[in-house]
Amino acid sequence: MKIAVLVSGGVDSAVVVDTLYREGHDLHLFYIRIGMDNGEGDCSADEDIEMCTLIAKKYNLPLKVVSLHEEYWDHVMAYTLETVRKGLTPHPDMMCNKLIKFGFFEERWGKDFDKTATGHYASIEEHDGKLYLATAADPVKDQTDFLAQISYDQLSHLMFPLGTLPKSEVRQRALEAKLPNAARKDSQGICFLGKIDYADFIERHLGTKPGPVIEIETGKKIGTHKGFWFYTIGQRKGLGLSGGPWYVVKKNVRDNVIYVSNGFNTHKQYGREINVEEMHWISGNPFKEDQETLEISFKTRHSPEFYGGIVRRIEDGSYRIESETDVQGIAPGQFAIIYTPDRRLCLGSGMISTPARKKKSS
Repeated sequence: MKIAVLVSGGVDSAVVVDTLYREGHDLHLFYIRIGMDNGEGDCSADEDIEMCTLIAKKYNLPLKVVSLHEEYWDHVMAYTLETVRKGLTPHPDMMCNKLIKFGFFEERWGKDFDKTATGHYASIEEHDGKLYLATAADPVKDQTDFLAQISYDQLSHLMFPLGTLPKSEVRQRALEAKLPNAARKDSQGICFLGKIDYADFIERHLGTKPGPVIEIETGKKIGTHKGFWFYTIGQRKGLGLSGGPWYVVKKNVRDNVIYVSNGFNTHKQYGREINVEEMHWISGNPFKEDQETLEISFKTRHSPEFYGGIVRRIEDGSYRIESETDVQGIAPGQFAIIYTPDRRLCLGSGMISTPARKKKSS
């Protein structure tokens, strides 16, 4: 097959190249440049491109560096900053996969190939003639939650060669193949930031707006924050409060107030009902025509842990997840990722919405 391979300079995509090369495919490597690279330092791609160049030379393969910088900032970053400005929690990595890697790249370059391969830890399975996004063999590295907004057409054109491998074997294969980046550490954080701290990035674009930190149980002011957009529901670190642990449990965006609660087991940071809007089903809506609820497993953040429960279809077109156990830090703006009960197939995802206010009794 003629395959476009998205390479990042990391060991995972390098092992993808080695694997597909040994299988005899016609490979063309692509590096997507999306960082600032304007002298201000949000991201420097030079080291990554140098590593990709070494991989290309090792296998005598073509490498093309393509720029999607403007598209990334017009779409992914515009979404991120607008979401944060509203007091919600964004998911830029998910949007990057949907809009950039498998959106603009596919439209301009990927369409000329039989498949596009990446180093994501995920799988693709076929059931009854339909393809499904499936979890990876390594539960810690599984990245289906980052892919849960892609379309069925995008899924149909993708390959995830690492889906059946644990990370330890990927490292071992890199060493055996004598890849130049076999010992390179995995990248951390959001891709576009490089070495820039996330809070510094938000401050650069949105500034600061000091406001009170209130203990929700007592209504007492116990500190001052820099601006509600620096904090997300369930956040523990970076609050600057003594006598903790303290958790962010609520935000008043209008009045710029952060509410916190004390203690590891404070019930204020947990919930069992999650309202979801803009639900996206990758391989089609799994609900039958008259079905009101569906048994599922789900996640609300990048973690190997799943929750069990049901998802209920609401008349207005939204959905509500009802969990069997308490869920920590339910953050509006983030995404709930829905899986089959056996945790094998990723069915899709929807944005967590702000809980509806209960009407006062007359």
